[in-house]
Amino acid sequence: MTTASDEPSIPRFPTRGARRFGAVNWLGTWTLYVKEVRRFWKVLVQTIVAPVITTLLYLAIFALAVGHLRPAVHGVPFIEFLAPGLIMMTMIQNAFANTSSSILISKVQGNIVDLLMPPLSPGELNFGIAMAGVTRGVVVGLVTAASMLPFVGLQVAHLWAVVFFAVGASLMLSLLGMIGGIWSEKFDHLQAVTNFIVLPLTFLSGTFYSVEQLPGFAHTITHWNPVFYLIDGFRYGFTGQADSSIETGVVLTIAINAVLWIVSDRLFRRGYRLKG
Repeated sequence: MTTASDEPSIPRFPTRGARRFGAVNWLGTWTLYVKEVRRFWKVLVQTIVAPVITTLLYLAIFALAVGHLRPAVHGVPFIEFLAPGLIMMTMIQNAFANTSSSILISKVQGNIVDLLMPPLSPGELNFGIAMAGVTRGVVVGLVTAASMLPFVGLQVAHLWAVVFFAVGASLMLSLLGMIGGIWSEKFDHLQAVTNFIVLPLTFLSGTFYSVEQLPGFAHTITHWNPVFYLIDGFRYGFTGQADSSIETGVVLTIAINAVLWIVSDRLFRRGYRLKG
């Protein structure tokens, strides 16, 4: 007679869809983040150097052509008022470009499956790609600010505001870039998002001027532009002066990022325009 102990043990395999990494696949998320960072770091001239040079050209044009003609804004010399706006503009444009191009190129080349097949949850995909976009935005901002120092006397009045709005703005446009990249099926679609959404929001947000100089209707419209609060809050961090309520900017930044995070997470969960 055989006993239960004599019977061969039956190997137990994890049920279909079970994860062996715990609640969060930390290694997989970190690997995805590093992969996305290395993607833009390998083309450093295109992704870091070129945006910095473009921003310095903006600064040179305004400084040489109109800088001496423009009065101080809130007691701040015009060039010192302009510089934080240019830095923020560069950060958000590059954060958007990083995530949107990553997803769309993967779709066009047909290797989006390499992103979807690894054992990563939608939340982990969301986090890894978004944080890489934030990294590129912040790196470009740091390099741009350092490049401006010989020409502009940048002084930090409120460090918390500089850090909060730099990270918050980069995250906002990084998430928007992910949504745009998922929605787009070809580069024309993504270019439309850039030209008709990102650029207008950026240029009409007080980057080059104080919104207090605008007439009533334009002044009101500008306050409906979320990028205005990002630039105004970031500029406040350097100059100590703002055209709006900093508290409102903080609340809006957190709220919009939360909404965009939920939207991009849902798109990943549904596989919207990602799965054939």
